[in-house]
Amino acid sequence: MATIFLILFLVILVMLIIMTYRIHAMARHHYDNEENREKAGLIQSWVYAAIIFTIIAIIASIYFMVKGTPYEGHLMEWLNIVVRVMHITFGIAWIGASFYFVFLENALNRTDNIRDELAGNLWAVHGGGFYYLEKYKIAPKIIPKNLHWFKYEAYFTWVSGLALLFILYYFNASAMLIDTHVLKLNTIQAISISIGSFIVAWLIYDGLCRSPLVKKPLFFTLTGVLILVGFAYFYSHVFSGRAAFIHFGAMIGSMMVANVFFVIIPSQKAMVNAAKKGQLPDAEKGKKALFRSLHNNYFTLPVLFVMVSNHFPSTFSNKYQWAVLSAISLGSAGIKHWLNLREQGKLSVWIMPVSVLLLLAVAYVTAPQPSTIKCKKISFAEVNNIIQQRCTRCHSSRPTDEVYTAAPNGVKYDTPAEIVNKKDLIMQRVVITKTMPQNNKTNMMPEERDIIRCWIEQGALTNQ
Repeated sequence: MATIFLILFLVILVMLIIMTYRIHAMARHHYDNEENREKAGLIQSWVYAAIIFTIIAIIASIYFMVKGTPYEGHLMEWLNIVVRVMHITFGIAWIGASFYFVFLENALNRTDNIRDELAGNLWAVHGGGFYYLEKYKIAPKIIPKNLHWFKYEAYFTWVSGLALLFILYYFNASAMLIDTHVLKLNTIQAISISIGSFIVAWLIYDGLCRSPLVKKPLFFTLTGVLILVGFAYFYSHVFSGRAAFIHFGAMIGSMMVANVFFVIIPSQKAMVNAAKKGQLPDAEKGKKALFRSLHNNYFTLPVLFVMVSNHFPSTFSNKYQWAVLSAISLGSAGIKHWLNLREQGKLSVWIMPVSVLLLLAVAYVTAPQPSTIKCKKISFAEVNNIIQQRCTRCHSSRPTDEVYTAAPNGVKYDTPAEIVNKKDLIMQRVVITKTMPQNNKTNMMPEERDIIRCWIEQGALTNQ
């Protein structure tokens, strides 16, 4: 049945691609007025959406074809690779655009030889060429035919990030999302809480942005920080440590893309449509869009940290992980604030030092505590017995785990040489941060971690 669906979806995909090509050719050669071009663009957008959903259906068909076979792990690994690269690429484009336009806003010349209709201008040099940019106070008298919109970077970043959330955490909820030592949940409950939290976070944040507190920047900022800290605390008491960090970043990313979709782009469309009709655009809409854009700009560094946090277990494995996450987010946002002020030509003496000290303090408090337990002579046989019992369920050439059908990251502990070669990784993940086994799925005891530590400290020898 899965094979039949796969063939059907492939035929549909080919037809959609041909249709997209024909629509594009018609729009280029036959649609000579703006209204028809807009219609063609709308149709093409829907066809693109259909192509994406068809590709998802094809992948789903392949997944059901290989489910339960050795190819399942291989498919999931390649999905991880492809979607992760897409997510990083789109994220770079989105964050780069955010950094660039906030820089433009901060660095505009607003005083020297500025026409009345302009808010400012900027000369720049890059790649061997000179550029001259102007910002209008509201809108030009005539809207140009070719107007570029910065929105798809945000949309594709969010879509690829959500896909990655499915691949890594929803499909493997029992292993990656749920930690029964934190909270006992089933897969449906965990995923529902995950998705529901993003919606609740947006509603709270959007309500805050529409409240009277926007007129009091200090109280608005403090309230926003408290809300974010509250979500960090919530996630750390619901999901596994690694999942809590990722969900905090996904929550902020969802608020950022919602800003684009629900506020920024609609405001820009309203202003463009008004200008096309010869009406004076509502300047207040532009201010609201800029307000949300600035928020997105401050969110970027905390989100970037979260994107790479799964590589640094000393952060997400800490006892007070919510405080670590909050402090790093606050410190990185503080650095972004200092950079924004610097672009405006303003000098802040204390923001950068305080932000750096906060990050250094996090590094200090998350440092591993040395063990006071004295070591006896440990044989390799003792260590190998623990590893074979607790680790090779996943980290083997033939895993027996119900989720991981291929060794995660290619790490295997089938032979003494493989164990010795990974001794530093074992020390970091098993002994110091205690983040392996994943969510302590195989119930490794503290005494067993100490045995492994002692063996590594004694030279990690296999001939004892």
